Amino acid sequence: MKAAVIVFPGSNCDRDVKVALDAATGRPTSMIWHKETELPALDLIVLPGGFSYGDYLRAGAIAARSPVMRAVVAKAQSGTAVLAICNGFQVATEAGLLPGTLMRNRNQKFVCKDVHLKVETSQTAFTARYAAGQVIRLPIAHADGNYFADPETLAEIEAEGRVAFRYVTPDGAPDDDANPNGSAANIAGVFNREKTVLGLMPHPERLTEPALGGIDGRAMFDSLVAALS
Repeated sequence: MKAAVIVFPGSNCDRDVKVALDAATGRPTSMIWHKETELPALDLIVLPGGFSYGDYLRAGAIAARSPVMRAVVAKAQSGTAVLAICNGFQVATEAGLLPGTLMRNRNQKFVCKDVHLKVETSQTAFTARYAAGQVIRLPIAHADGNYFADPETLAEIEAEGRVAFRYVTPDGAPDDDANPNGSAANIAGVFNREKTVLGLMPHPERLTEPALGGIDGRAMFDSLVAALS
């Protein structure tokens, strides 16, 4: 599997996801600077977490209009898989790759902690190594993770099975106490219609080795390698 991580000014999880991908694929992951206008043949593009362009204007808004994103959008439209994590999720919504938007957390504060997620489907390249209904633990670190979409869009993504993960209690209940940011319907991650683009606020790359405190994120990278190699 040939993978690349897009690097924006302010990205701070680009190296973390490269390490996770290198371990999963057994080969070096390309790092592509935001000023590039062309991309090589790739199986996976990752938009990493961080604070692209300092989150000025609106989180992800400037990065979504950087030169490289024209090529990313073109690749995505041709079927290349895109994994958009945290700030990358914000970039993906701003670029029109995913529905909805990410607003300021309802408590108006930066939230950094582990959360529990319910895996809504295992029938995608991103989630095949998980079981549908499985509860996993991943870390979050964001101030703008409050997922919002209009009622029609929410009904559509629910009907089409495009919710990837929901915030839940450790026993799997999607109640309000488990929702760390106010996201509609406890949504933590969504797919595009083709399920070739996944955006999520939690960081799978931060829990891929026992030394990091857990391995619940590793299955996502193993799923991608199995599906795209």
